[in-house]
Amino acid sequence: MINLKNSENSYKPLLKWAGGKRWLVPIIKNIYVNYRNYRFVEPFCGGLSITLGINPDIALLNDINKHLINFYNYVKNGLIINLNMRNDKDTYYNYRDRFNGLIKNNNDNTGEAAQLFYYLNHTDYNGLCRFNSSGLFNVPCGKYKNINYKYDFSEYKDIMKDWEFVNKDFSELNLNHNDFLYVDPPYDVEFTKYSKEDFSWDDQVRLIKWLNNLKNPIIISNQATPRIIELYKQYNYKIEFKDVPRFINSDKNKRGNVKEIIGIKNIEWFL
Repeated sequence: MINLKNSENSYKPLLKWAGGKRWLVPIIKNIYVNYRNYRFVEPFCGGLSITLGINPDIALLNDINKHLINFYNYVKNGLIINLNMRNDKDTYYNYRDRFNGLIKNNNDNTGEAAQLFYYLNHTDYNGLCRFNSSGLFNVPCGKYKNINYKYDFSEYKDIMKDWEFVNKDFSELNLNHNDFLYVDPPYDVEFTKYSKEDFSWDDQVRLIKWLNNLKNPIIISNQATPRIIELYKQYNYKIEFKDVPRFINSDKNKRGNVKEIIGIKNIEWFL
């Protein structure tokens, strides 16, 4: 049984991440408390804002971005960063070259790769995570006045001790009947590669069909594009809409509210 006695302790995300869902934490927490015997599962864990906000005892956390999962696995083991993390272009591009060198040599599952990934995420432009078709990180340096880097992640050893991090396609996850799913796929919008692979419209449909075979409680979120709304209605999701701020766009005039869709299934009630 999952013990929620400490569930009021929410933790902030460790990374900057586009499309973060911290605004959803109170809603999901109010529902999840009724499923306290269930493992918390995120097939697209991303910046981990929801799981760190919910703080379940047991979780299965997956993402297609292997560098992200490598970082989390090292954090789980008490990552200590010993890089000289400096907020300047020379350091940034040297470390980006080093990170891409590790990728080219298949050494990107190491502690050094985890440290470099954290540094690049906090120093690059808008905290973007983008790779080219060769799988190399290609985000330029950001323009921050000050960055508060974190060096010691040892406190997360206890928090994450029963959280499993995996790097798979969502359809390959081994689920149990007592799993509670929060599903946050990449937005149904044009975007540059978050990982070496794209997430296409066919993948959006494939995801919904995969979820349709499950009887688990499910909460799903996405940008409320017309075809996403139609798709979720087609598969009998109860839906709600919420306007949420978008902070990441190269054009400041395009930063504003976007309409999000929240779909629920196999849950008796929804706030």
